[in-house]
Amino acid sequence: MLDLADELHRWAEEGRDFAVATVVSVGGSAPRGPGAALAVDSHGTVIGSVSGGCVEGAVYDLCVEALQDGRTVLERFGYSDEDAFAVGLTCGGVIEVLVTPVRADAPDGDVFTAALSAAARGEAAAVARVIRGPGELLGRALLVHTDGSYDGGVGGSYEGGPGGPRTADRDELPVLDRAAVAEARAMLDTGRTGTVEISEGGSSCPGGVTLFVETRVPPPRMIVFGAVDFAAALVRAGKFLGYHVTVCDARPVFATRLRFPEADDIVVDWPHRYLRSTGTDGRTVLCVLTHDAKFDIPLLETALRLPVAFVGAMGSRRTHEDRDRRLREVGLTDGELARLRSPIGLDLGARTPEETALSIAAEIVAARRGGTGVPLTGSGTPIHHDVDGTETGPAARTEAAA
Repeated sequence: MLDLADELHRWAEEGRDFAVATVVSVGGSAPRGPGAALAVDSHGTVIGSVSGGCVEGAVYDLCVEALQDGRTVLERFGYSDEDAFAVGLTCGGVIEVLVTPVRADAPDGDVFTAALSAAARGEAAAVARVIRGPGELLGRALLVHTDGSYDGGVGGSYEGGPGGPRTADRDELPVLDRAAVAEARAMLDTGRTGTVEISEGGSSCPGGVTLFVETRVPPPRMIVFGAVDFAAALVRAGKFLGYHVTVCDARPVFATRLRFPEADDIVVDWPHRYLRSTGTDGRTVLCVLTHDAKFDIPLLETALRLPVAFVGAMGSRRTHEDRDRRLREVGLTDGELARLRSPIGLDLGARTPEETALSIAAEIVAARRGGTGVPLTGSGTPIHHDVDGTETGPAARTEAAA
């Protein structure tokens, strides 16, 4: 749902009823991941996609039915050995789709409207929805904000039934709501979208309800240090991948808007000083393209001690060996140095700045998704990975695509 937040928020503002189909789990070679969405309004207008075309017609029909009867449904689509042309994913994958009506009379309509409004404003938010459990709870929704405040509820305890009373005191929340808020907030902190199981007693273990938690967070950051020709190409690649891209260089003659028109931010400062003062998180990518020891060493000394997603540095193998020695001299440990990807990029035989940017971008994607970087042809490796390198399964938690 949050995948289409901007357009759906406009629909809600116009008072339109609509139904949203959201991918909540995937298996095998499914074309789109959890969080992908397709929506249909009361006039039959369609936006989004859940499968790249494989099951769109059937999902459209489910959305129309949901608009008519107001029921939330969970539907599974997969490859059929008996009839490869039947409704299903002929690529061999399996997806589960939650179809939710968002109407004026829907019990969780206010929750969805608030979630879409927050996402459209660029605020971080997480929506938790029940996808398995007691039938009366299917589709119940809870919206969690970064400060821990929430709207709606997934039903409270079984004893209290759905829609049990809630108070502002977290200790007095119904057990399922309390657990759902905690799980959703944890996933919001890391920008992840996926499923979590909560027991009847509220603990994070099987046996109770399964929640699909969908997050919408600001784009992850890519900070490119070194205002060089390779950086200009990498800025374009970073924007294509959905990053908020910053270029930082201590030399004002090079760090200019004219040279980097597509960068979100251009900073003139010593790289290590800027890195110490700016915000980073577990999704941040740091690319060091200066290959100059007076910039690199203090910068990498700081970078390799931050909990960021990726730290890479450009340079020859000789430059890398010298850099490794200098970093050890300033006190970096083997574990900290193991985080450094140097020379940065995958072996594509790149020559031009654009080819080099592609090489770097490919390594960043592989690092985020658990890819090997080897050709798929003849490799036998899974096409889609979780970050631990295993093939994506129906109940797997997966990252959001930022």
